[in-house]
Amino acid sequence: MVIRRTFSFLLLFLLLSAPFYNADAGEKQPTDISPAAVEKTEEVKIADVQGAIPAEPEPEIKPEIKAEVTPDIEIAPEAKPVAPDPIITPYKSDPAAVRAVEKSVSLFSEGIKERFSIYLIRSGRYLELMKEILKSKNVPENIVFLSLIESGFNPYAYSVARAVGPWQFISATAKRYGLVIDWWRDERRDPVKSTEAAANYLNDLYGMFGSWNLAMAAYNAGEGKILRALNRSKSDDYWSLLKTRHIKRETKNYVPRFIAASIIAENPEEFGFKNIAYHQPLNYDEVAIHGPIDLEVAAKCADTAVETIRELNPELRRWCTPPDASVYMLRVPSGTKELFEKNLADIPEDERFSVETYTVKKGDSIYKIAKKAGVTVKAILVLNSMDKIRPLKSGTEINLPPKEKFELDRDDRYEIRKASHKKSKYKKSRYKKSKHKKSNYKKSKSIKHKKSNAVKSTKPHNKKTLVTALNAKKDIAAD
Repeated sequence: MVIRRTFSFLLLFLLLSAPFYNADAGEKQPTDISPAAVEKTEEVKIADVQGAIPAEPEPEIKPEIKAEVTPDIEIAPEAKPVAPDPIITPYKSDPAAVRAVEKSVSLFSEGIKERFSIYLIRSGRYLELMKEILKSKNVPENIVFLSLIESGFNPYAYSVARAVGPWQFISATAKRYGLVIDWWRDERRDPVKSTEAAANYLNDLYGMFGSWNLAMAAYNAGEGKILRALNRSKSDDYWSLLKTRHIKRETKNYVPRFIAASIIAENPEEFGFKNIAYHQPLNYDEVAIHGPIDLEVAAKCADTAVETIRELNPELRRWCTPPDASVYMLRVPSGTKELFEKNLADIPEDERFSVETYTVKKGDSIYKIAKKAGVTVKAILVLNSMDKIRPLKSGTEINLPPKEKFELDRDDRYEIRKASHKKSKYKKSRYKKSKHKKSNYKKSKSIKHKKSNAVKSTKPHNKKTLVTALNAKKDIAAD
């Protein structure tokens, strides 16, 4: 009886676990339709898809999948195969991920719709340019929308943490990836150079984590924080971190907002963004400049406005090109290169670059001159090739920025506030020290006074005792 039951159980198990067949196609079909199997099916289905986030909702995935056979394609000797874009992990199999993306879509299409419209309008200027750079670096093209949620494609974006530019680089990371940041320029604001740096950084993060979702999260929070979060949660997936306290809310919202921004940007009309007047794509010529040149002079040579030269060269912080650059590639409006070079050749070199001179007077210091001229100490140091603050001799001529062309930017104002705070902090510490010194002096004086009083009070007592003793001796002698 036991043997018969065992045999029946084994027969039933084999029948349930065996694959069923499609009578028409004659192919094996899997029976496992669990969430894990569906997720694997999604990965198979998107294996040949280019890009990060699909523009349209993904079609419903069915259990039956036919293996596609790709024909052998002969490549010409001179042609080079293009490396396929890596694929961002799908999210629709995770309910928490779906909710997070839907929440972000609602935020962009309803909560901040007007502001998001401005981002979309501005994207027309940089979108294709950035996509080409990302593609050349083998980064998914749709990661370009990371710049949308970082800065709204604004090259002059400046965060509280002092992150700058369309890709919001902090100074340390920017310098690590080859961007120049000094008094004359900030390449974080350049749409081409910063995109190249961002692509290299994201590629390194992808190599570290093996996932574009985790790479983007690390781009936001830093690779160290994401590594610690993964170790603490014993996970290797971004979406699982949403249920933990190991990453901040900003990082939890980061990838869902990126996906939402990508979906809306690909089909804005479906989400209520109609008649978007996109900016014209960025188009320019480059001219090699030998020696510094004022932007006003450059504008005259190209027969355009100074604002146009600034818009084409957002990395420039000052009124001129960097004097410390032996050759500087200046962008001018498309089609004006020959005109620019011809007009520039007619201008003498001493008329291309302007600075003001100041004769040092007795009692002057760099701090006093900077305050009087309304410039920063750093400006005087840079313009006069000084590595540090030094005493100035009376009668010496120093260079100053031209008043009518020089403007303080955010970094200048930050440096001024920082110096002012440092000075006030130093004054407070000196005041506290002097106050403490005075109080100690008073305390020590009062202690000495108490000691002297104590000594004085004992002397009369001792004297009285001595006199009494002497009188007693006299009385004894008299007797």
